[in-house]
Amino acid sequence: MGLFTKKPLSELIIDSSDDTGGLKRTLSAGNLVALGIGAIIGAGLFVRTAAAAANNAGPSVTIGFIVAAIGCAFAGLCYAEFASMIPVAGSAYTYSYATMGEFVAWIIGWDLVLEYAVGAATVGIAWSEYLNKLLEIFGLRVPFAWSHSPFERLRDAHGVVIAHGIMNLPALFIIFMITLLLIRGIKESAIFNGIIVISKVAIVILFIILGWSYMTPANHTPYIPQPSTYIDTEGVSHNYGGILGILGAAGVVFFAFIGFDAVSTAAQESKNPKRDMPIGILGSLAICTVLYILFAHVLTGIGSIHDFRTVGKEASVAYAIKTYMAGYGWLANLVTVAILAGFSSVILVMLMGQSRVFYSMSHDGLIPKIFSDLHPRFQTPYKSNWIFLVLVGGFAAFVPGDIVGDMTSIGTLFAFILVCAGVWIMRVKNPEIPRQFRTPLVPLVPILGIVVCGAMIFGLGWINWARLFGWLIIGLVIYFGYSIKHSKLNNKK
Repeated sequence: MGLFTKKPLSELIIDSSDDTGGLKRTLSAGNLVALGIGAIIGAGLFVRTAAAAANNAGPSVTIGFIVAAIGCAFAGLCYAEFASMIPVAGSAYTYSYATMGEFVAWIIGWDLVLEYAVGAATVGIAWSEYLNKLLEIFGLRVPFAWSHSPFERLRDAHGVVIAHGIMNLPALFIIFMITLLLIRGIKESAIFNGIIVISKVAIVILFIILGWSYMTPANHTPYIPQPSTYIDTEGVSHNYGGILGILGAAGVVFFAFIGFDAVSTAAQESKNPKRDMPIGILGSLAICTVLYILFAHVLTGIGSIHDFRTVGKEASVAYAIKTYMAGYGWLANLVTVAILAGFSSVILVMLMGQSRVFYSMSHDGLIPKIFSDLHPRFQTPYKSNWIFLVLVGGFAAFVPGDIVGDMTSIGTLFAFILVCAGVWIMRVKNPEIPRQFRTPLVPLVPILGIVVCGAMIFGLGWINWARLFGWLIIGLVIYFGYSIKHSKLNNKK
């Protein structure tokens, strides 16, 4: 037994059986597709699209979406094979435990905190900001002091501080409400998520249909701008146009795809995971990709690049509707509602994913047992949910949203790389294991997944690498101080 001890597949299969008193199997393939869409379609679609068009690719941001989707598809195909072969909660953590050993599994489990818990807190802060945008329609607003962290100040035109942040109550409120829903049960959470998904997808489709006739051909000419350099208002230089512009746009809009992998964390709560998990992962990714491309095409056809760079900014979608689609001001307001709904479902799936990863890690002894204690009635990891309410809620209430930067994306891409490598390893070492879904063209697809995701990580820059390194150092202290001593696999007699 040692750092690279692998968890036998026989034990994983036992963990996933129905007679061990574990998580309840209540999710259908449709529920899983909805969970994936709920995690993917958020503010990324409404905000990152305009940013990528303005700074990088112009109308060809649609091609950027295709490139990003291809990178996610490589990882999604690998996730689908693992989910059909090892239908256990824990996602990339569990897959890494079976293929690369306990030490790598711990690293990826700790790393996933960046994607799920920190990501949920960041989205909670953004939810608070958009709540105020919605309230402003009715002439209302949450006071600055109670919608911002203590580290934030409101200044007037002369730079004089006129208000101090105390606590971000709306952010804490939405995380508290989502936590209560998750404790109540995964089926109820899936129903709530399904309602939100239907609502926001309907608004996206409505924008595509109504906006199609308002597109101006001149805004799509040329579709791929000539290569140049664009310096934004903050002095940051961007490769605009050409191949580099499209690749830059792909890196920007990648953030809009984060979340489909969270479907795999619900494998142990799926009725028929070997069949339904690939459908949930690949189905949600495919649906969102089509919607993203059509949405980006219509948005860049309605508004100009100048609009996205100046007056539009983060509210470019609402601005384009109000400016160029006369009589559709109500649709701009619905977009704000869709963003709020999108944030809510993202928080739901992120918090669910985090508690399920820690459920598996606790079940293996790597973190305290409290994280795998199930509610006697609802069969949900309720103590874990309460702990993450305190941690995630505290972050959202008292820390500025921009403190995290791109760490969430690094965590996600790192997980993608390990899953792609794991599928390749399992094909070589355990080719006899039944796989209801098989990743095509192995090892080509896993290699391409590793290369594309690695390129996106490289593009995030050394500052984010340093942050990730610091986060992993903290994780290693916990592993060698606690986990390795309490590991059930390493302590077998």
